[in-house]
Amino acid sequence: MESGNDVDGHDPAAWREGFQVGLPTLFGLGAWGIVVGVAMVKSGLTVLQASAMTLIVYSGSAQLASLPLIATGAPIGVIFATAFVVNLRFVIFSALLAPHFSHLPLLQRFYLGHISGDLTTALFLQRYPSTAPERGKLSFLKGLLYPSWVAWQVGTFVGIFLGSAVPTEWQLGFAGTLAILCILVPLVMNSAALCGVLVAGVVSVLAHGLPYKLGLLVAVLVGMVTAIAIEETQERRKVRHG
Repeated sequence: MESGNDVDGHDPAAWREGFQVGLPTLFGLGAWGIVVGVAMVKSGLTVLQASAMTLIVYSGSAQLASLPLIATGAPIGVIFATAFVVNLRFVIFSALLAPHFSHLPLLQRFYLGHISGDLTTALFLQRYPSTAPERGKLSFLKGLLYPSWVAWQVGTFVGIFLGSAVPTEWQLGFAGTLAILCILVPLVMNSAALCGVLVAGVVSVLAHGLPYKLGLLVAVLVGMVTAIAIEETQERRKVRHG
């Protein structure tokens, strides 16, 4: 069996594989970054404030949810609570990635967690569904994370410095939506996952009016519970008829 150092050593082939797998999503991430960058400047943030926000927060959904509150002078506690609620999905992502990298030093796990995102997590789990130690996992993840982080930051800074020069009619945010859909479809591998996605979609529409984007959180939780419940029911039926 490979030692921890062998498993976590740099693997150029796995890094290149991660980069190639994530390459189709980079344009969508960059376009979404431009949208967020323009939104930050149009909301009244200075170039310095917007730049610091994208480097520290690194979450388009949390940034967009916070901007109206910042513009209206909402209390800092409300702004932080809103960003926290919107980003609760990353707790789920962390729980999914933890078994793969729990042996790494805390600082490294913190750093990797900070630059992980929706797309990179989904692509990694699609490539490595098993939590068993395997050479190349860490390099593959880095091959996903680093280019995605660069694409997002470049896009965001382009949006920040272009500001109002980018027309809202371009609808660049739709490119980011397409990128997410390209990842979502292959992950719907069974009826349980499909039901979870459908339920989450319906709930997100019905709960759209909830404050602080709570509808998204409710949709994610209900969708997850639905998928888990259906999968467990199917497993019990298999055992009973086994």
